[in-house]
Amino acid sequence: VKVKIPFGNKYLDAIFSVPKKKSTYGVILTHGAGGDMNFPHLVSLAAYLASHGVLCLRFTCKGLNIAYRTKAFKTVVEYLKLSDDYKLSGVFLAGRSMGSRAAASVIRQLSQDDDDDFIQGLICLSYPLHQPKLQSKLRDEDLLFIRCPVLFVSGSADEMCEKQLLEGVASKMKAPKKIHWVGKANHGMAVKGRTTEDVMEEINAQVFSWLRENIELEHE
Repeated sequence: VKVKIPFGNKYLDAIFSVPKKKSTYGVILTHGAGGDMNFPHLVSLAAYLASHGVLCLRFTCKGLNIAYRTKAFKTVVEYLKLSDDYKLSGVFLAGRSMGSRAAASVIRQLSQDDDDDFIQGLICLSYPLHQPKLQSKLRDEDLLFIRCPVLFVSGSADEMCEKQLLEGVASKMKAPKKIHWVGKANHGMAVKGRTTEDVMEEINAQVFSWLRENIELEHE
């Protein structure tokens, strides 16, 4: 279902992937610095989640300014929260690369604003922890403030997320967290000798099983 979400004097293009049965939880998903919501990995994940009963709303926000991207993401969260068509008990924020930084930033801001438990967790696909070859400056401050569960899915050969550095940041985080390493994958999740579909199957299954664990924990 295509929608246009009001954002300032503009609109954000977005698409709902709707499960057959009514969903109580949703995932909001956005893209990295290049590309848009039709980036193949996002389309694949959204379809997988919807076919397994989880509503997915993916949106496009062009712009390389992280504050702008964060503001857009926050607008989409509010939009879904107030939606009459899809009354959800909670959402997980997910993004690829720069999109996951924006998602982390939104969670940090919203957790300072209110004690609302609408946001259930964070999914970081290829979190860009540092610029390539610039490992002294880590983009970790939002991660260290977050308290809700966090899943990282990163390639073990990601030039923007050195394995030991992410594990070091994770060990300092207060949030319950899990890292899934995709063997030999780069920042774009490409792995020599494996098809994109094959890699996506691995990622989609990981994301869904983590979601299910966290939704079940909420309800026990």
